[in-house]
Amino acid sequence: MGVHHHKIGGGKLLIAIVLNLILTVVQIVGGIISGSLALLSDALHNFSDVSALTISHVAHTLSSKKATVKETFGYKRAEIIAALFNASVLIAIGIYLIYESFVRFYDPQPVVSVWVVGLGMLGVIVNGGSIWLLEAEAKGNMNIRAAYLHLLGDTLTSVAVVAGGAAMYFWHIYWIDPLISIAIALYLIYASLSLVKESTGVLMEFVPEDLDVEEIAEAVAREPDIKNIHHLHIWRINDREVFLQAHLDFEQNLSLQEVTRRIEKIEKMLKHRFGISHAVLQPEFMRDDEKDLIKGES
Repeated sequence: MGVHHHKIGGGKLLIAIVLNLILTVVQIVGGIISGSLALLSDALHNFSDVSALTISHVAHTLSSKKATVKETFGYKRAEIIAALFNASVLIAIGIYLIYESFVRFYDPQPVVSVWVVGLGMLGVIVNGGSIWLLEAEAKGNMNIRAAYLHLLGDTLTSVAVVAGGAAMYFWHIYWIDPLISIAIALYLIYASLSLVKESTGVLMEFVPEDLDVEEIAEAVAREPDIKNIHHLHIWRINDREVFLQAHLDFEQNLSLQEVTRRIEKIEKMLKHRFGISHAVLQPEFMRDDEKDLIKGES
């Protein structure tokens, strides 16, 4: 089932890459002919989409590779790295577009608005179709969500380009062209910051935001014969798998068979209640070590 999901996502990414590559070339030519910064901005966004989707496609393929004795986790974090890179690129593009827009804002240039409206509509169709292709996968995959954000940003860009082109055609308001670019750039920066924060959190092995460490520790400590839980670590391998590692103090010197049974029960509780995919619990009895919940905390 998991392999099948990867194949579907990869195929859809490939289609989106081809569509956006064609659109990029067409809009670059149209932007040069029309003299529209907004249209060239849209083309630049689409070029970033091609790069982002290609990186996402490669990462998506790598993440499905099996673990080996050298790569014991496989390439599960390839998609997180791709998500961080793509979101960071979006922020950089947004900053660049703001700079270019301010330059053009103080020196508005005549624009052939018919080209702007026509190619803007083409952008809406292509990017809208790409969004439809990736919408389901974007909900459960940080890497696909980064590519999805690129496409969503471009769809909004294209809609704004069409509206701006219409305003230039009917009212000759050419300063609206860089104004649209600024609005689009600000949206891209805003939408990308949360993804940068989330992907960085995964790479830094922070506790997922939806989990409460103290609540988890209390739930484990309430299990029979558990005296203390300490040296607790919780982290994500990717946007689906959560790992937990901790030491457990037992109140009695139980048999190994009984300890194993208690730990299996705790593992099931952690999985069903908190979504912990994999737990490594080290049993201890009368061990003289630090008992801080988080090792090294003050």
